[in-house]
Amino acid sequence: MKKFLFVIIGMFILAGCGNEESTREELEEVTLVLDWTPNTNHTGLYVAESKKYFEDEGLDVEIVMPGEAGADQTVASGQAEFGISYQEQVTEARTQDIPLVSIAAVIQHNTSGFAAPEEKEITSPADFAGKTYGGWGAPVESAVIDALMKQEEASVEDVDIVNMGNTDFFTAVERDVDFAWIYYGWTGIEAELRGKEIDMIYLTDYSEKLDYYTPVITTNEDMIEENPETIKKFMAAVSRGYQDAIDNPEEAADILIEAQPDLDEELVHASQEWISPRYQDDADRWGEQSEEVWSNYAEFMFENDLLERELDVDAAYTNEFLPE
Repeated sequence: MKKFLFVIIGMFILAGCGNEESTREELEEVTLVLDWTPNTNHTGLYVAESKKYFEDEGLDVEIVMPGEAGADQTVASGQAEFGISYQEQVTEARTQDIPLVSIAAVIQHNTSGFAAPEEKEITSPADFAGKTYGGWGAPVESAVIDALMKQEEASVEDVDIVNMGNTDFFTAVERDVDFAWIYYGWTGIEAELRGKEIDMIYLTDYSEKLDYYTPVITTNEDMIEENPETIKKFMAAVSRGYQDAIDNPEEAADILIEAQPDLDEELVHASQEWISPRYQDDADRWGEQSEEVWSNYAEFMFENDLLERELDVDAAYTNEFLPE
């Protein structure tokens, strides 16, 4: 009798495993490439994964780190279906005939700016003169610095610009850098937690053209043409994930920490509390993008010789895959 029961139980276990494997095989496999190491910009993705929102849509989504090629090239070439990028990179790609398309704004307004330790006494763009800026070597950096400085009759020519590579903000400003470009929602919050007083000069305080989407979620033109239903399913799950992060930042932070245990728990919770209201902000729905924002920043880039030609704005982004 016992032997009979063991056989029956074993059959149920095998049947259960078989059903689970069968379900997994029925899911459509897609890949999402991050732009950087996981942080609170990505929380909605991990919430969607943890709560099986992707599975609800029939998708098996693998979230991966960017390789040497980077997320943009990987997505544009069709080696991954989705990626995390930035409006400035998509704009540049589009003017070089790279078929990258933005399908959602992760954060509604630009939360980045130039930060400096309080003792550097950099409280306005004019104070950049005679100082050392630590960046990553992109032409847009000097263009943005100059645009801000010109408003105060100063010039980027008076700034020493160095490439600080992968050196983090706190290490750089303790060595040979006076200020750097940061996202307040992560590095600024980290400064608060460390008790480091910083002065922050937000780009949006000086120009509406610099209130662009950073980051964004991207796909490529072939996906839009050949697999629009997959994109709709993906965005339905992602939208639910970000809405949960908006409504329950503490729970969302816990999910991100569980998925990425190497992250600093205190930083994740503080950052999530700060950033969750900013995902949607004043937009009608999370992810919404506007023609004005795309046009404004493209104009800025073109006027500052950062683009080879003017951007076809309508082809660079779309809201059609966002849930109603």
